[in-house]
Amino acid sequence: MKKSTIISLSEITKFQSKEEEFSPYRWYRHMLKQEPVVYNEETDSWHVFKYDLVKTVLNDHEHFSSVRERSIVNVGYSSEGEGADSGHHIPDKLDIHNVDPPEHRKRRSLLASAFTPRSLKLWEPRIQAVADELVAEFSQLPEVDIVQAYTSLFPVIIMSDLLGIPSKDRLLFKEWVDILFMPTTDATFSRINEMKKNAGQQYFEYLYPFVVSKRTNLAEDIISDLIQVEVDGELFTDEEIVRTTMFILGAGIETTSNLLANSFYSLLYDKPELYTELRDNPELVGNAVEEMLRYRFHISKMDRMVKADNNLLGVELKKGDAIVAWMSAANMDEDMFEDPFTLNIHRPNNNKQLAFGFGTHFCLGAPLARLEAKIVLTTFLRTFSNIEPVSGFILEDHLTPSAAGQSLTSLPMRLYK
Repeated sequence: MKKSTIISLSEITKFQSKEEEFSPYRWYRHMLKQEPVVYNEETDSWHVFKYDLVKTVLNDHEHFSSVRERSIVNVGYSSEGEGADSGHHIPDKLDIHNVDPPEHRKRRSLLASAFTPRSLKLWEPRIQAVADELVAEFSQLPEVDIVQAYTSLFPVIIMSDLLGIPSKDRLLFKEWVDILFMPTTDATFSRINEMKKNAGQQYFEYLYPFVVSKRTNLAEDIISDLIQVEVDGELFTDEEIVRTTMFILGAGIETTSNLLANSFYSLLYDKPELYTELRDNPELVGNAVEEMLRYRFHISKMDRMVKADNNLLGVELKKGDAIVAWMSAANMDEDMFEDPFTLNIHRPNNNKQLAFGFGTHFCLGAPLARLEAKIVLTTFLRTFSNIEPVSGFILEDHLTPSAAGQSLTSLPMRLYK
């Protein structure tokens, strides 16, 4: 039997319900204590959970490579035959996921030009305006589904705005991205792959002429930045730019919307008294975002391929072995974080969380995600004096599988001005 190129995680987690996957604390506690480094036979892959070991896997590219044949992620779609994959692969010179230093540094710097602190300063008023606009739409209501009205819309609007897409088309983006980032299993692969192919083609056909026309109308946006970037004296083609935007969108939308929705879930159910504390002390929102990344950003993980035989993790690893580093489990390691299974925004080292990765492949969009989360929460806290759960909410009925684990599809709450 041919080894699957997708490393299925359900074979190792064996969660019994969506809710257990949404709050995987019991499983993390067990793995950290009992099996900090473990080989999983069914998927022929190693898994690592402890903070220091996860950092080693993410940062030691001499022994753990990003150039891999198997992966836990299935983004975009597979296509057979020549020329059938327009809109699929990230162009080589922009692919920063499947490459090691020094090549990685060169490619990353091309994309990094779009995410500089200068850009963030420039974008902050635009991000604030979107938060104000969305909150104003439900500020007079007694009740709101915060996922539908705020947390899932917000990152889509921000990313399409920063790319330079006309706002009338921004919801099209949400549909395409939702499909392109659907997780698949061996059983659902061909059906979902077909949907991804269609979404990818529609996305490509929409964006391609848009990029072409932007060449003569440059503005302060990411597409304009990519048009002007030079690699070894070469500019990107329109097709390369379209594919790169797909990667940026995917990376910037689903993860951020999960972080935002989960933060509101925490304020309603994990620690309701935190709402008042943050409302009265808005300067603590930054700390709260770090702690949400540590405690409520559940299934953050990365895979690598063992590049050379080694026993750096205390077990014998062979060249070619697949290994998965569980950053979200490392965020629960009591050797690093005191009383890790408690949500505590006053934790002195919560910014040491690994939700965005570590080392050379640290998430490029992390500063943007932090800024978005801070603005989303602060704008909401300024508007409402309190929130309460809506009775009869059953978490299990409001979760759906996504690339980042279980995502909230809706989260109703009562609002008080």
